[in-house]
Amino acid sequence: MNTSADIIIDRIRNARYSITGIKFSLVGLENSILAITLSLIMVLPIAEIFLRFFFNIGIENVNGLVLHLTLVIGTLGAAIAAREDKLLAFAGAKLFKGGFSNISRLLTTAMSVAVCGVLVFGSISFIQFEKSGGVELAYGIPVWVVILVFPITFCLIALRLLKRSQAGILSVTGIIILVLAVIGFILYAPLSTPLLRTIVITALVITALFGQPVFAMVGGTALILIWTEGIPIASVILNHYSLTSNTSLPAIPLFTLTGYLLAESRAPQRLVALFDALFGRVYGGPVIATVLACTFFTCFTGASGVTILALGGLVMPLMLNAGYSRQSSLGLLTGGGSAGVLLLPALPLILYAIVGNIPIMDMFLGGILPAFLMLILASIWGISQKPATCKADSEIFDIHLVRRSLWEAKWELLIPVVLLSGMFSGLMTPLEAAAITALYTLVVEVYIHRDLSLGTDVVNALVKCGSLIGGILLILGLALGLTNYMVDAQIPIKAVEWVKQVIESPWVFLLALNGCLLVVGFFIDIFSAIVVLTPLIIPMGMAFGIHPVHLGIIFLANLELGYLTPPVGMNLFFSSARFERPLLEVCRSVVPLFFMLAVGVLLITYIPWLSTILPDLLG
Repeated sequence: MNTSADIIIDRIRNARYSITGIKFSLVGLENSILAITLSLIMVLPIAEIFLRFFFNIGIENVNGLVLHLTLVIGTLGAAIAAREDKLLAFAGAKLFKGGFSNISRLLTTAMSVAVCGVLVFGSISFIQFEKSGGVELAYGIPVWVVILVFPITFCLIALRLLKRSQAGILSVTGIIILVLAVIGFILYAPLSTPLLRTIVITALVITALFGQPVFAMVGGTALILIWTEGIPIASVILNHYSLTSNTSLPAIPLFTLTGYLLAESRAPQRLVALFDALFGRVYGGPVIATVLACTFFTCFTGASGVTILALGGLVMPLMLNAGYSRQSSLGLLTGGGSAGVLLLPALPLILYAIVGNIPIMDMFLGGILPAFLMLILASIWGISQKPATCKADSEIFDIHLVRRSLWEAKWELLIPVVLLSGMFSGLMTPLEAAAITALYTLVVEVYIHRDLSLGTDVVNALVKCGSLIGGILLILGLALGLTNYMVDAQIPIKAVEWVKQVIESPWVFLLALNGCLLVVGFFIDIFSAIVVLTPLIIPMGMAFGIHPVHLGIIFLANLELGYLTPPVGMNLFFSSARFERPLLEVCRSVVPLFFMLAVGVLLITYIPWLSTILPDLLG
């Protein structure tokens, strides 16, 4: 039976609006705005290059426009992520089932809606402040008009969290409790004692373990801490808005869009066919083809889980036909793409560079050799699983098949060339190179291969990209408030002093860091972990004299390894769902590869020059 919240949401969702006779729903309106905004982020930098080169003119404040449009993507995308139940949350919540799951949904919904309510209040205060300032963005557009997206987004998220709770216990009485929680949060939190502050923050952490979205834990903690210091609520929104000062930020949605366009097209089939033609007829070739294909797609999609879903149906038959067992094939497909997160333009690599204030090119150069190492180790393990007799041994290398496959995949193989040429030529900014890469991929998949329709498939890719980016940027924006509080309170300095008292050797510190990040990796998604932990980890690494790029590669490699850690590593669930195999079977299949990749993580940790030699020479 539908609750009152369900009825409200359904009415909003199904409502039809009319402008000049054209009818559309709220969902369609959101999707359209998101698609148009993301398209503008891609087109404006390219238009700036064209106008600058041919007419020696430019677009007024083009960087500011693109940055504010990225802010719109981040907020509106978060509302869509809430609509699709894709807000980032701890993986540990998957362990809670049954009646306790219903109660946990009520608690997490109450806390999340309370946080959203306070953020709406802070957003309105911030808009009033900006409106009084009268600052214009470009072409007479006032900045406060763009910021209107904040309260709208947080209202939509709150309503959709109510809808998604779907707990029978969440009746009209439950909704009243939620409203009272919001009012109490706003009225009484500023007067809270240290004990009450501790209780509320603890409740935020506990409900996060039950499945509360990470943004609510981060944002709620920031709100509680700044209120006790007498700082206005609007400062949290101000910190979120400060994302527009980072010129590298728009590269995140553009590179992510490139990955989604590839995943939605037939590019996976062409690339798998190419790698199979190149390596499938040699000893261990199917393994090499699988690892290369998975690494390539993880690199562009930024998520090894997406790679499992996109390539699983293509690569599993390849491995089985070559004589490999289902268990070893399952293990290789689950963890074979781990190296991809260390290569540009992987989203985790770019996000770490932005949060850690490290040049993106330095992180890219630092990840090349470690990624190559992880790729080799995964291939060695896979080849070691080969049975005594293999069908591929009797097949002859076919140069004509290679040429044909290479010709069919040539446009996709040029994507890294387009990207690196733009970034290394000095003729483009990283933002412009990202825009060119996304547009090139769009043209290839829509107009050359004709795999995607511009109206339906591309819009779907834009919406999927926006919902992922929205969930990430929402956490990133709210985490800035928490980070600024910790800096003002000297928490990183105190944490470094405590660690230095407990640990004296940098090698022991790195080993402890490996252990901590491994645990974090199987409870928290890599994006949330980067945003929340990087501000604490980097000062500690600097205190022990660890190169920031080396520390970043250690960070990413450990978190990706955590995705393979039983019982709640995220890739295990992806693989179990994709191949319709029991979770326990997936865990058994990936354990040997997990230990092989763990050796790689240790080598990356204790051989610093693997990460630093290229940045030092070329950065």
